[in-house]
Amino acid sequence: MAHAAQVKIPATYMRGGTSKGVFFRLQDLPERCRTPGAARDRLFQRVIGSPDPYGAQIDGMGGATSSTSKCVILSKSERPEHDVDYLYGQVSIDKAFVDWSGNCGNLSTAAGAFALHAGLVDPARIPQDGVCVVRIWQANIGKTIIAHVPVAGGQVQETGDFELDGVTFPAAEIVLEFLDPSDDGAEGDGGGSMFPTGNLVDELEVPGVGTFKATMIAAGIPTVFVNAEDIGYTGTELREDINGSPEALARFEKIRVAGALRMGLIKAPEEAATRQHTPKIAFVSPPKDYVSSSGKTVAAGDVDLLVRALSMGKLHHAMMGTAAVAIGTAAAIPGTLVNLTAGGGEREAVRFGHPSGTLRVGAQATQANGQWAVTKAIMSRSARVLMEGVVRVPGDAF
Repeated sequence: MAHAAQVKIPATYMRGGTSKGVFFRLQDLPERCRTPGAARDRLFQRVIGSPDPYGAQIDGMGGATSSTSKCVILSKSERPEHDVDYLYGQVSIDKAFVDWSGNCGNLSTAAGAFALHAGLVDPARIPQDGVCVVRIWQANIGKTIIAHVPVAGGQVQETGDFELDGVTFPAAEIVLEFLDPSDDGAEGDGGGSMFPTGNLVDELEVPGVGTFKATMIAAGIPTVFVNAEDIGYTGTELREDINGSPEALARFEKIRVAGALRMGLIKAPEEAATRQHTPKIAFVSPPKDYVSSSGKTVAAGDVDLLVRALSMGKLHHAMMGTAAVAIGTAAAIPGTLVNLTAGGGEREAVRFGHPSGTLRVGAQATQANGQWAVTKAIMSRSARVLMEGVVRVPGDAF
């Protein structure tokens, strides 16, 4: 019996922030995968090694976590004032689908660096030494991201002394600006409002679980924030405290589904199964001393609040970049649960504790005619090429 040979596709494996994924130039994909559809989805699933009932992704590039089950496509942008279009796919580990409903803030860092590595930025805009400003169109959510990528000798400077909790080794700092990160209805999600319910805080009724105060915000990525104490946690939990309990994960999924319904992201509970990437669910608590997953002590005085967030059904080992944008945005708006937990009042930056350490994110919020708007959110990450060449997939896989 004849079997299809493997095909080779140019690809780059990159870390961005506390995530990593497989990056492609659109022009390098097989022709039938250059447009959205089943062929592209099947290709990315096979590249990553999904769906895998063992949950290990042994036969692919994935690392069996939401942070490492990702693919990215970049191409030169045809939009004015933008260098590249960036499209992100969150590949389900154990199910046969790719979620295109949101962005990955961590890999946004790598998108800026990859744009230079891949020759997608006009050489005239790249300094010999200094910082290259890469203007990225985030195609999943219709937003602009500005990446300030360090350059040495005309190439991306990847090594440096910038330390990011959740990443073992230091690297060069890349500053990201998420412009107008709140939902403007471009994708039809969330009703075109930063607060889809119209409220800074709601009473969220979760069938079979209870009713909790919640801030539901569409900024960076749609996120449902609840108080840790209200759901029986301290806010100092690490991954194993949550992910080792199927009961706890099922409870969080019920909260997420209830939030998705209230935010207008889905119309029926069963739709949430194919929209695992959004919304995120996060719980917040006032500052407390705790020991991070690396063994480093985080003192209560070092942070404004603690935040734990789930991604693709599991507690994240650090913090998703887009969720950090949501945290910074919510913290800047007086009256949200995030803002109140951080001490209330007006603020333009917040430092929060997560399972791997701490992270600072800034946001500029204004209010007009009773509506809140955020002009930008800013944070620093890093990125590095781990491997480049080709990925191989069976020719009949897509």
